[in-house]
Amino acid sequence: MPRTESFLKKRKPLAAYLVAPLAVGALVLTGCTGNAPETQTASTPPAADSAAFMSDHRLAGLDARQVIDRLDALPVAQRPQNLMASVRPDQLLLADDQQRQAVLPLPEDQFYLSFAPFRTQTHDCHFHSLTTCLGEMQNEEVNVTVTDAKSGETLVDKTMGTFDNGFVGLWLPRGIEATLTVESRGKKASTPISTSSSEDATCLTTLQLT
Repeated sequence: MPRTESFLKKRKPLAAYLVAPLAVGALVLTGCTGNAPETQTASTPPAADSAAFMSDHRLAGLDARQVIDRLDALPVAQRPQNLMASVRPDQLLLADDQQRQAVLPLPEDQFYLSFAPFRTQTHDCHFHSLTTCLGEMQNEEVNVTVTDAKSGETLVDKTMGTFDNGFVGLWLPRGIEATLTVESRGKKASTPISTSSSEDATCLTTLQLT
């Protein structure tokens, strides 16, 4: 059985267990869904409640970018079992199994895109879930380029490693239309990307290397 499939089967009960308690109020943290979601507005919890939440999950003092960078890079075996973290174009939405939540704004000039290149298997995704999304190519080197669609300028051109969850994380400028290209072992895939809209995908799982 492929490693990714094994992880998915092991973690499925957790996802099923968390769906009910975490879908509270306007904060819906469905991760790795292929359906383009409707625009959602998450209410911001009181500062004291958010501080306690962040402290309990060992995230005290961190901003959205720092939380995203930490959680996406964690080894799968070390990912928190009681925390859901959904990356939206302008917010990081956090919730746990005690129906507590926190909302952190993303930097005004930056957009986080997480993508999972694959060879044989993938899953649907639109908004990236930092604690549950799993891709096929775990801990591999890939060459990544991002080219601005209007100017032709190369915004990213470097070798990067997929995290233990099979994803690569990119911080990009807001307000761009571009082409993302990924190469590995002589095979590559390209797709248009956008960081302009509140409904743009923060999770890409359609990059099949051929």
